[in-house]
Amino acid sequence: MTDNLVIIAVAVMALVTALTRFLPFAVFAGKEKTPQIITRLSKTLPFAIMGMLVVFCLKDISFLSLAGYLPAVISVAVTALLYVWRRNTLLSIIAGTLCNMLLVQLVF
Repeated sequence: MTDNLVIIAVAVMALVTALTRFLPFAVFAGKEKTPQIITRLSKTLPFAIMGMLVVFCLKDISFLSLAGYLPAVISVAVTALLYVWRRNTLLSIIAGTLCNMLLVQLVF
């Protein structure tokens, strides 16, 4: 890929990213109340995305050996328990990721 194509690709990606960030504010700027569908999506989409991420992260687990699935099972349990205890999504995701990395690199 030539330098010009890389520059064009980066510019297009930047434009699309900016549009997806600013377009909702431009569309809903004059309205007093947010449409019901947007309110509903804002409440349901985070859970759907998290569910998809869990499936994506666990789809390649091998149950043929203990080292194939035990780090993931422990890490999911740490993430879930920490979320139930603290109700902090970011903290639980970071702790679960660190737990998985430490188990995979140091223990198994």
